[in-house]
Amino acid sequence: MEPIHHPTSKEDILLKVSRGHFATGHSHINYYIDVTDQKFRLSEARKVAQELARVYKMDTLIDTILCLDGTEVIAACMASEMTKAGYMNINSHGDMNVVTPERTVGSQLIFRENSAPLITGQNVLILMASVTTGYTAKSATEAIAYYGGKTVGIAAIFATIDKLGDLPVTALFNPKDLPGYASHDAQSCPWCRAGKRLDALVNSFGYSKL
Repeated sequence: MEPIHHPTSKEDILLKVSRGHFATGHSHINYYIDVTDQKFRLSEARKVAQELARVYKMDTLIDTILCLDGTEVIAACMASEMTKAGYMNINSHGDMNVVTPERTVGSQLIFRENSAPLITGQNVLILMASVTTGYTAKSATEAIAYYGGKTVGIAAIFATIDKLGDLPVTALFNPKDLPGYASHDAQSCPWCRAGKRLDALVNSFGYSKL
């Protein structure tokens, strides 16, 4: 499963991908998308942030960016981009919060007393590395609602869906950028049924070969 740099419609942003049989926490997929560079390298994070910010800066009021999957660097770049003074920038001259939730043992998202005010009464954008089943994004919207915030959108580097309920999902890339991309529930995985062994377990931290 040697990774390759896959060209996309975004000329200055490449996807590093590996093909194989991978298991996430909620599905089996045939592409592992490595977004380490986009999440942790400032130059790459800034490119992603600028692309995503274009979608929201004109008509979406955002008070807080909620970071999942280690997207804090991208979120900080987005906040900087969306609060710049400029024509048709609804968040210009304002301030913006960048916050990461705490996870309980049962994977519920919580905010302590010091960070909850960054959610309560705020317009919140959820930022993720990828949205595939929508399970994690849905948990985030539920947590935001519980703490009295309003989710105004979901942004990601890669997504297989363009809506979650009534919420739009904005992504730089989708399955059309990866020929033959497929995702299946673990119980109905055709590769498992064909006897193909898993190559790795994957999550937002990376992958572990089996």
